[in-house]
Amino acid sequence: MDNRAEVREFLTSRRAKITPDQARVPQAGRRRVPGLRRSEVADLAGMSVEYYAKLERGALGGVSASVLDAIARALQLDEAERAHLFHLAQAADGTSAAMRPRRRSREQWTVRPSLQWALDSITTAPAIVGNNRSDLLATNHLGRALYADLYNDPNGAPNFARFTFLDSAAHRFYPDWDLAADMTVANLRTAAGQDPHNKSLHDLVGELSTRSEEFRRRWGSHNVRTHGTGTKQYHHHVVGDLTLAYESFDLRAEPGLSMTIYAAEPDSPSAHALALLASWAATQQPTQVQARS
Repeated sequence: MDNRAEVREFLTSRRAKITPDQARVPQAGRRRVPGLRRSEVADLAGMSVEYYAKLERGALGGVSASVLDAIARALQLDEAERAHLFHLAQAADGTSAAMRPRRRSREQWTVRPSLQWALDSITTAPAIVGNNRSDLLATNHLGRALYADLYNDPNGAPNFARFTFLDSAAHRFYPDWDLAADMTVANLRTAAGQDPHNKSLHDLVGELSTRSEEFRRRWGSHNVRTHGTGTKQYHHHVVGDLTLAYESFDLRAEPGLSMTIYAAEPDSPSAHALALLASWAATQQPTQVQARS
């Protein structure tokens, strides 16, 4: 796969983020570029500037793990950024296609009865199943109630990225919309590095880039992240503000899919709001858990 432009833009964006002070590089002369110079990264990584310049131009195919590690250390990449660099290198030499697990597309995917039973057995917390394309594939009843706004999508296919950037309700649902938008794009950028041949993911990125300047600007930043645990804030149209911790787990039987379970701190205002959401959800038919304008 020819991903030279992707490699070049990622490495140059990471180099621009590291200041000489952060890298403990002596400053000499006037600097015409933000961040580090190529020669400074090369020195930090223990390689010639000519070789590093070749790599930064996108020639990552066949590069050893030790060289990638040296670049990651020089650029002070975090774990998500380091993993993204390795995925870019795998894509460059073609190994990512061979390593990628076979899985059905979203259009063909249907929730297995046993997976739905497992979701439904979680009765006191929202639980959802999604993929790296940000599709919301399955939920328990409380998860559907939490994300009721997403089911207003006229396409009939709930998608977090499309909701965040194309639905005005997202600005009410996410009190810190900018943070939610940054995280959504970073998740998609990470997924694109892990699965560069995913046509449906490319189609989604193309759609959002065409329709949303906010998405397009964030996509160009090349930020990535690992989505596994944390805290999210919501403003639900029925119960108001919620602060929920979440834990995500890969589904071994469904490569590329993950389950996320949300919980509120015991005896907190969010715990009481979540109990109220459960009471409201219990009064709704599945098709009636829709967001109100």
